[in-house]
Parts: sequence; structure tokens; C-alpha cells
Amino acid sequence: MSSSEKITRRAFAALAAAAAGASALPAAAHAPSRAVHRRLIKPPRLRFGDTIALVAPGGHTDDEAIRRAVHKIGQLGFRVREGAHLRAVHGNYAGSVQQRCDDLHAMFRDPDVKAIWCIRGGSGCISLLSSLNYRLIRAHPKILIGYSDITALHLAIHRHAALVTFHGPVAGSGPSDYTNTHMLAVLMEPQPTYTIPMALENAARALAEPQYAVRTASHGQASGRLIGGNLSLVSALAGTPYAADFRGALLFLEEVNEAPYRIDRWMTQLDLAVGLRRAAAVMVGICENCVPNDGETSLTLAETLDIHLKALVVPAVSGYSFGHIRHQFTLPMGIMARLDTLRQTVTLLEPAVT
Repeated sequence: MSSSEKITRRAFAALAAAAAGASALPAAAHAPSRAVHRRLIKPPRLRFGDTIALVAPGGHTDDEAIRRAVHKIGQLGFRVREGAHLRAVHGNYAGSVQQRCDDLHAMFRDPDVKAIWCIRGGSGCISLLSSLNYRLIRAHPKILIGYSDITALHLAIHRHAALVTFHGPVAGSGPSDYTNTHMLAVLMEPQPTYTIPMALENAARALAEPQYAVRTASHGQASGRLIGGNLSLVSALAGTPYAADFRGALLFLEEVNEAPYRIDRWMTQLDLAVGLRRAAAVMVGICENCVPNDGETSLTLAETLDIHLKALVVPAVSGYSFGHIRHQFTLPMGIMARLDTLRQTVTLLEPAVT
């Protein structure tokens, strides 16, 4: 055999091995670095008596939490369908990646299910993104609601299925009339505009806990698509095929139980990756327990946020009524909205459901 034949056969074998390896990957793993631009679609509205699926796509749950969530959904006027793997445990996660994806796919496919409500966040949703069937999700549009780790699902589905999903309470959230009122209004009542004021309960709590206070770094009005979620997840997805493109958007961010230096790092990462100044506005929610460790020399949360928000000429605020808190409003991902810092309101400029 000549040396040229050896090189040719070796090259052919390498190409064949690469092709075989690529074909073994999930189809979604080949997602382009930039999503194909599709028309944004909205799920059908929720109606009393509808069936809501209860799933755990991130952290694991338990029977008591499931009992409370089922009771809550029933009290709100809906039926419940539990995911087949709702009680699964795989380390810190609610089952394997396959089990959690199977539950999501099954609920999107089920014609009797009108909404999918995540029981909690936790961690692990980011591991699902390359295995989700975005064509199936777009072909069967329905409401998906949750926050915290669910941010990963919201951003990926927005980018690759162009479906409106909802950053709002998880099914395991504590009772709140404010939360329920604004969630159900957004999910059940398609309106040309809908204005959301801040929760009075949070304003009262701000007297003793400064993170609950509304702070305006830069006043004004701004309109744009709503995009964002949990800061650590939005930051983690920067530079991936599932990243939030918040240019010209109302960027909303929240965090919990993280030291200010981590908040600073993640805000800086988003600024380096996209540029906070390129957003139409930046809206930070209530960041619970984001304080330095005992005895640690550190900036406060407010000082940390000021570094990033006061440098902006676009409207920039913090302390708005969303995040890891009881009294929170629901934000539909991708919907046009307007922030008014003087009135301290967020107005949805189109219905989020059909």
C-alpha cells in the first residue's frame, strides 16, 4: 500500500468516525448558534376547569410538596395531572435527564393538558436544553409557568420554539392574592393592555428589609420585549445557543441567596456578552438574602447593583415585585411591555394568550 493510500484511508476513517459520533447526538444538540427567527406564537388561554400538568424539570420534590401543590391547583379551580416521573429522584434532580424530558414532552403532547406548572426550580433544567424537542413544543403550544431554574426552559423555548412562556410562581409557592390575581389575569384574560402595579405587601416589608424597596437608578419610560429571569441562569447561558438576546428588550433579572460579588460577576458577564446599555431598560426584582457572608468585607447588594444600573442611560430599577418572593407578578417571555419608573408599573402591551 502506498503512503498516499494510507493517508486517504486514514482520512476517510476519521471522517466516518466523526459522522457516526455526530449522528449519535440528540437532534437538538445541533441547534444553531443563532436561532431561526420565527413568528412568536401564544398559547391558548387557560379556563377554569382545565387540566394543569404538574412537573418537576429541575430539583426533586416530595409527597408533601406535591400534596400542597395539588391542593393549591384545585383551590384555584383547575384539575391536576401529575407527571409520570414527578416523584423520581436522581441525586439532586427530579429524575434523569431522559425522565424529565419525557414528562415535558408528554404534557406538551397531551391534548387534555392546557398548562404545565413546574412544582419548583432547584437545579438541573440547563441539562435538558440539548434534548428538548422544540418542534414538538411549537406544534403543541401551551402555557408553561415557573421561575428560578425554570429560566433555562423559558429562554431555550423562546429562542428555539418562539413560544410565549411565563416567568411566574412555581406550583409550590406560598399563597398570595396578589400573585394569583396577576397570574390568572395574564393566563386567562387576553387584554390589549394590562398594567401591573407593585405589591403593597412588599412595600410594607421594605420598611424593615431594604431589598424590598423600589430603587430607581435611571428614570424614564421604555418599551420592548420582556426577556430575562434568574440572573445566574441568564448569565450561564450567555454565549450558548440558548442565550437571551436582550438587545432592545426589557431585561428583567432576579436572584436569591447569592453574595454581592457573585451578583457583580454575573452582571458584568452579561455586560461583556451583550451590553446592558443595549437593552431598552433593565429591571431587577427583589433579591432575597443576597448579602455578604458574616465578617466578610463586601459591597452591599444596593451598592453592587448601583455599579451596573447607574452607569446606564436607559431606565434602570431594582426592587420590583418578582423573584424568589411570595408576592410576585407574572412576566410573559417575549411579549411587548412598557416600564414606567415614575409610576412604578409594568404594562403588557399585548395579550400573552389567545
